[in-house]
Amino acid sequence: MGQVVNGVDDAVMEPGLPPEGRFYPGFNPRRVTADGLTIDYDVAVTLRDGLTIYADIYRPAGVEGPLPAILLWSAYGKHYRWPEPVRRLFTQNAEVSEYAPIEAQDPLTWCPLGYAIVVPDPRGINASEGDATAWSPQEGDDIHDTIEWIAAQQWSNGKVGMGGASYFGIVQWFAGATRPPHLAALMPYDGMSDLYREIVAHGGIPNSGFIGFWNAQTRNSRNRAENWLTAMELHPFFDDYWQSKVPTVERIDVPTYVISCWSDHAVHTRGSLSAFNRLGTGQKWLEVHGRNKWARMYTPESTRRQVAFFDRFLKGIPNEVDDWPKVRLEVREGIEVGEERAEAEWPLARTVYTPLYLDAANLSLDPAPVSTESVVAYDAATGEAGFSHVFERDTELTGYFKLKLWVEAEGADDMDLFAAVQKLDAAGELVNFYYITRFKFGHAAHGWLRVSHRELDAAKSTPWQPYHPHQREERLKPGEIVPVEIEIWPSSTLFRAGEQLRVVVTGSDPFPPSEEPGVAIALHPVTRNAGRHVIHAGGRYDSHILLPVIPG
Repeated sequence: MGQVVNGVDDAVMEPGLPPEGRFYPGFNPRRVTADGLTIDYDVAVTLRDGLTIYADIYRPAGVEGPLPAILLWSAYGKHYRWPEPVRRLFTQNAEVSEYAPIEAQDPLTWCPLGYAIVVPDPRGINASEGDATAWSPQEGDDIHDTIEWIAAQQWSNGKVGMGGASYFGIVQWFAGATRPPHLAALMPYDGMSDLYREIVAHGGIPNSGFIGFWNAQTRNSRNRAENWLTAMELHPFFDDYWQSKVPTVERIDVPTYVISCWSDHAVHTRGSLSAFNRLGTGQKWLEVHGRNKWARMYTPESTRRQVAFFDRFLKGIPNEVDDWPKVRLEVREGIEVGEERAEAEWPLARTVYTPLYLDAANLSLDPAPVSTESVVAYDAATGEAGFSHVFERDTELTGYFKLKLWVEAEGADDMDLFAAVQKLDAAGELVNFYYITRFKFGHAAHGWLRVSHRELDAAKSTPWQPYHPHQREERLKPGEIVPVEIEIWPSSTLFRAGEQLRVVVTGSDPFPPSEEPGVAIALHPVTRNAGRHVIHAGGRYDSHILLPVIPG
């Protein structure tokens, strides 16, 4: 294990992947005018340590300035576009031009509205000098320097914002925390803010499927680059290395428009909402929907709101943003079915946290504590246990859930638990939702826990959101029955009278087999499960789920 310096562990720095074949046309500084755009390719930007990175700059043709700028920063490379047929499949046929970086604003849309778009290759990516790190203090400093470089250009009005989704959103937390003097606004779209808990190891269960995929996307370097799979092996617990990937969003002091979705469980949902709560700025807005995030991002209505936000803070134009509610969220009923409404805060202050108790004998969820002790067991590799409750009246669940279980492992010294909150309609049919943005086999909410990681941080936990330090293991002894608290990621779902809430606990991802392209990134292929899982409920064992009920 190497020393962690400025968020970089030298032991996880390995030879990068050559950028050829990922849309990179090669280093070629030039100016091109086409499609109403003036494009300067491979413009040199010098960082504070003397290294040079290269950026492409898009401006409206014939306009010398002054222009506000939107910085789009990711390790994918500034020439990486939506490939076909991925664009059609992932964005639901959204209209984006050949100039649009994947998951980010389209210069062909934004430049005619009076903006410059700046898209760099970060340190170590493609022709940019140095070694590539991701979501590190080093990257935050590099973005700081780039923002100040942009503000000093002759065509700039001195105001810079940041945009884009996923990687483009995550880095905004790190950049904003450095407080660049000319940073005027942030618009992170689905940006996780705790890499270990939200992507690397859900509840302590390694997420190697997704990490292997992302590893291949972020290491396009002729030099060295961080290897996430190596990092998972060298740092199985939350330590200084993973702490360096947690941005200090409390330092962010510029207007911030956070856009997220309930449909990105296992990637961005938890971190986007957590970062919103922790933001230091008082000028912050949150929007949460339940749709495909890429399709939503490019809709006319979403684009209109994005433009209004940047017009307000990069151009200084008073507009609707001054009257925006602090929170706008969608209450879902199913895929593509839901209603948006305004709220004053997150989580909702009027939430009534309501327990439903597990009855293992009847496989039910009861409003009152169950007096009789009972158990249910299932095969750890192939089985599941499900507990159901039928709502007598329309019930909205919006916020954080917690599942407390008393569990025992038969034939193993550890357990990997996968929890799903499901919605069943009045006919008993499962209602699916989006999962990892585009897969249509998701449930209303998801949670995970490796039982050996069950230790709680009492200071950081709340009654509705347990916080696990993930700094050591506590393996199980034969016959030992232990309490565990499973964090269920936040969501918003409306259950009509006669519909069911079902809590499923299993030893693997609770999805049917799927042929969908890329489905491997939704799975956790390696678990510690063996033998049988036993759930104890009733009497001494207060197994229950805590629901975020919204009155009226």
